[in-house]
Amino acid sequence: MRMLIAFGAGICYIGFMKTTIDVPDSELSDAVRFTHAKTKREAVVTAVADFNRRRMTELMKYAGTCTDPMTVEELQAQRQRE
Repeated sequence: MRMLIAFGAGICYIGFMKTTIDVPDSELSDAVRFTHAKTKREAVVTAVADFNRRRMTELMKYAGTCTDPMTVEELQAQRQRE
């Protein structure tokens, strides 16, 4: 299942990605137990979502703390120089 979101001149696909990973059995068992998940997939999705939420919470500490933000024009000029 994929959801298509169009914005501006770009298109962004948001959806699911099938991936094969090798997770040690003991770690996966703990994840299932700690998340009270019914499936391994549910445990992994829950753990990843929790990690992302915690990371965003950590990053939010810095929101609005930039004292001298660049203008769009300055950013574009810097990108052209690089």
